[in-house]
Amino acid sequence: MDRYFLALFPPEYLQEEVCCIQQKFAEQYHSCKALNSPPHITLQPPFDWPPDASTAHPPITALIQGLTAWANSLQPLPVQLSGFDVFEPRVIYIHVQPTPALLALQTQLQHYCATVWDIRDTRLQSRSFIPHMTVAFRDLTRANFYASWPHFQDRPFEHHFIASCLTLLKHNGQRWETFSQAIFGA
Repeated sequence: MDRYFLALFPPEYLQEEVCCIQQKFAEQYHSCKALNSPPHITLQPPFDWPPDASTAHPPITALIQGLTAWANSLQPLPVQLSGFDVFEPRVIYIHVQPTPALLALQTQLQHYCATVWDIRDTRLQSRSFIPHMTVAFRDLTRANFYASWPHFQDRPFEHHFIASCLTLLKHNGQRWETFSQAIFGA
């Protein structure tokens, strides 16, 4: 099975800034897992898809075509990044304002993926969607979490951008890479 997920990407200049923060966590706090994917806001968590068409799954190109048609019916949306927050005691992230437009997009995408492609995230049934951009997780030890958080909890980080496409990422066995993009309102 191949592994994929769906996300929004910030513009390149902002990806570079977030990568610098992730690199700081790697160097100072020995947490480098966040560097295994481009900076992003996850809308559909990782899911498995067979590499070849089967009776249960069409080829990945069919999913891409469907996502492209679905995204083409949407409008680009503003995204606001505002400071840092945590999922204590292992994750530090850039806070993404949960605007009605962003929450609606995530809900619509989850519904589309579940009803059309039978892609479901059972974890979201027990917790709500909290949009975020991860800078440190998984390999951030509790000790390094508590050592690093005071340096970020009040640190300003204010940016906004217009999200203009949905990105499908694929895991290559070591890291996540852009596999396909579907433009909003094309």
